[in-house]
Amino acid sequence: MIDPSLILSLLNKQQEHLKVLLLLLQTELAAIAERDVEKLDQGCLQKVQQLELIQQVDMQISEIPQIAELKTQSWFIDAVKQLDALLEQCKEQNEINRQSVEQSQLIVERFKHEILQNRGKAGLTYTAKGKPAVEHMGKGIKA
Repeated sequence: MIDPSLILSLLNKQQEHLKVLLLLLQTELAAIAERDVEKLDQGCLQKVQQLELIQQVDMQISEIPQIAELKTQSWFIDAVKQLDALLEQCKEQNEINRQSVEQSQLIVERFKHEILQNRGKAGLTYTAKGKPAVEHMGKGIKA
């Protein structure tokens, strides 16, 4: 039989990784709001590292020979429920971040469209994909 303290340490390690991931996702939302590309890039690298650590611990847990037996233990079930709740928070935060990025992109597109309209109403046209563009009239005169 495997030592329960070893499994608990793996589960605790997983919980810490998920807490760090959640914190990174919350920090990412602030960077999105501030439009801080450097923070977003750094946060992205840190998120990838955390996800790799989470995956490694998952692999270690899945390789335990008595995992099927452990899944019936109440202490193990409770620990996994806590991890699932944390993972759900991460998913929710990630969805909030995704929506924030989409909203930011829409605002930028709308702003771009307004600038293009004001820049040259007579030359405003649309690309094949339906994006607004200014048609530059005249190619210049060569003599």
